[in-house]
Amino acid sequence: MQQREEKQLEASVDSLISRVAHVKNALHSFIYKLENEYERLTWPSVLDNFALLSGQLNTINKLLKNEKTPSFRNQVIIPLLLSPDRDEDLAKLTEQRVPVFSHEIVPDYLRTKPDPEVEEQEKQLSAEAARIGPEVAQKQIQTLNKLCSNLLEKLNNPRDDRDAESAAIRQNKPSFNPADTNALVGAVAFGKGLSKCRPPGPVAPGHPGQGPMMSGGPTLQQVTIGGGSAQQAGMGGSVAQQPQGQPGKMPSSIKTNIKSASGSMHPYNR
Repeated sequence: MQQREEKQLEASVDSLISRVAHVKNALHSFIYKLENEYERLTWPSVLDNFALLSGQLNTINKLLKNEKTPSFRNQVIIPLLLSPDRDEDLAKLTEQRVPVFSHEIVPDYLRTKPDPEVEEQEKQLSAEAARIGPEVAQKQIQTLNKLCSNLLEKLNNPRDDRDAESAAIRQNKPSFNPADTNALVGAVAFGKGLSKCRPPGPVAPGHPGQGPMMSGGPTLQQVTIGGGSAQQAGMGGSVAQQPQGQPGKMPSSIKTNIKSASGSMHPYNR
């Protein structure tokens, strides 16, 4: 009877090692893709890898819960030899992960309970959960379920609906500031908010576009065209004489008087 149980235990351990090896290979493949093929990796491929790992773990759980599988809880592993020296056989069996079997690593690899720090945190969480009353716990559960339902609803919505909502939000959002637009129109059309005087400074004679009209001073001008010559007073320039008999000559008796505008002709005071 004992020999039969030992054979059954050995067969179960071999089957469990084989299943764990499949999980390990799947994890290696998935980690390699995440580290080296992340640029080409798509979300459906990630979901496929997760589904593969989940299926393999479910298979291991079914194997452990099988009636023919002996209870591994009743089996105790006792280290018979501890040595700080390197063990080549052990390193080969563990793929170079455990090169030595010493007093330092045995408590970690043969531990059947969580670390003391983890146990203390678990006790604190259990005590905090016990202090919460049933009504408060039920309200928190309902709130969490509501949040999860809203999140699932958003995730299940078609992508086109989400794109349409985003486009509508972008269209309704104003793309300009009415105050800035009104200020710009007032400045261009009526000179609102602009300086009326140029900064003080000398004006070079004969420079086009500069004169009393631009400097804000008196604008009394007198232009006399006669005798083939024309003079502009106050404009800082002169007109060259025109030869006699050429087109464009005007009688010398014509005089044009430009009366003072005294600021009323300023383009910003219209």
